[in-house]
Amino acid sequence: MRRPTIARPRQLGFNMTPMIDVVFLLIIFFLVSSHLAKQETRMKLELPVAESGDDDPLSDTPRITINIQEDGTMTFAGRALLDQDLSNRLADATKELGQDVEVRIRCSRMVPYGMIEPIMLACTKNGVWNVSYAVYRESR
Repeated sequence: MRRPTIARPRQLGFNMTPMIDVVFLLIIFFLVSSHLAKQETRMKLELPVAESGDDDPLSDTPRITINIQEDGTMTFAGRALLDQDLSNRLADATKELGQDVEVRIRCSRMVPYGMIEPIMLACTKNGVWNVSYAVYRESR
């Protein structure tokens, strides 16, 4: 005759390792993306000087920053941008962020207006009317 075996209760539980891995990957992703967004506004440029201007208000309006360096190199979202691609990239951004998006133009004071005009035309073509310029305010 066989002896009855006493069934040991099995411990049921969740394996938390994959969830912890995913959480750490999300944290790293958001840290890197926020660093790149801040880096875009801190690019070394000799901005134009203005006698008046508004301080940068903290608002919920989504903002796109376009940087133009002295040599005419245009960067959008950390990547080099050509005049031909500008309108397409703005169209994609307005689809993603909505029509109330703000375009901030940061350029060196040595950049002629002829390099800024395509940005203004692309904004008009895509229905973006909230365009601002980053400047240094003259201290009094």
